[in-house]
Amino acid sequence: MTPDDRKVAVGVVGLGYWGPNLARNFAGLETCELRWCCDRSEESLARWRGAFPGTLFTPALDDLLADDGLDAVVVATDVPSHAPIAIAALGAGKHCFVEKPLAQSGAEATAVVEAAEAASRTLMVGHLLEYHPGIAKLKEIVEAGDLGEVHYVYSNRVNFGKIRRDENALWSLGAHDVSVLLHLFDEEPTEVLARGESYVRAGVEDVVFCYLRFPSGRVAHMHLSWLDPHKERRFTVVGSKRMATFDDMELERKVTIYDKAVDRDFRNYGEYITRSGDVMSPQVSNEEPLRIECRHFVESLTSGTEPRSGPASALRTVRVLEALQRSLESGATVQLAVPA
Repeated sequence: MTPDDRKVAVGVVGLGYWGPNLARNFAGLETCELRWCCDRSEESLARWRGAFPGTLFTPALDDLLADDGLDAVVVATDVPSHAPIAIAALGAGKHCFVEKPLAQSGAEATAVVEAAEAASRTLMVGHLLEYHPGIAKLKEIVEAGDLGEVHYVYSNRVNFGKIRRDENALWSLGAHDVSVLLHLFDEEPTEVLARGESYVRAGVEDVVFCYLRFPSGRVAHMHLSWLDPHKERRFTVVGSKRMATFDDMELERKVTIYDKAVDRDFRNYGEYITRSGDVMSPQVSNEEPLRIECRHFVESLTSGTEPRSGPASALRTVRVLEALQRSLESGATVQLAVPA
């Protein structure tokens, strides 16, 4: 960890789509110093050099790993390189923040976790929605029992573009929704099924439908696509007493609770009636989730505490994604063992 009188020095690797957002947020934290930005593209380095004066820029990862004054490496590169870069950073004695998903397989993810344990360094994965105030409110509602017994959840994460080459919609988009489902339920599925199609690039599914069944009897469905006329980022939770949605595309009503359910009509034994009552939207903080996530990482380093999306969260998310990928390839339902 770092002395109380020194800022946490961070280096961001990867200045493509997401890396500059991470660099901006770490640079904006009072307890953090954005010490390095690294990218193999000289064009990217030139583009962002002016945005972060005082920060060192380099195309070589080794420059960061050799810097004894650097506390942590933030990995925002393409997914296939996540695990190798993280292992190299941890091996050099650096704490590590890795964008989602941690790796492309359970074996790779386990290797990164083992590297963190061997180096006694903090590992955190960028499961951004676990830090979203709207998801925090939704989890609070679920845990308080306000919805009654949760029956099922479904999510829509669709948009038009960006078409990727190195990962399908399951790994690119589904990592968000899988991490949220596991966060909400605090359990892992025992059965998963995935179906998808590749319409734009052969072998790269741009639309995927997923089904997950959990030990509690809850089920979940995910619709993932970058080939859709709508932009949706929504979760719907259906309970025995009420229902709720988290809609990230809404500017103000991020979370909405619907007093809708099916109740027994005690005037007629054995019959049920539908009930539709008030609609309520609780207050949700509008602080940028990425700022919350970056601050959480820095606080984890200074306090020595386990990050919320630490190794356990990373491993279980990759395990579920890997099982869904096997189902996607085989067309069959995949069974998962319940963790001990």
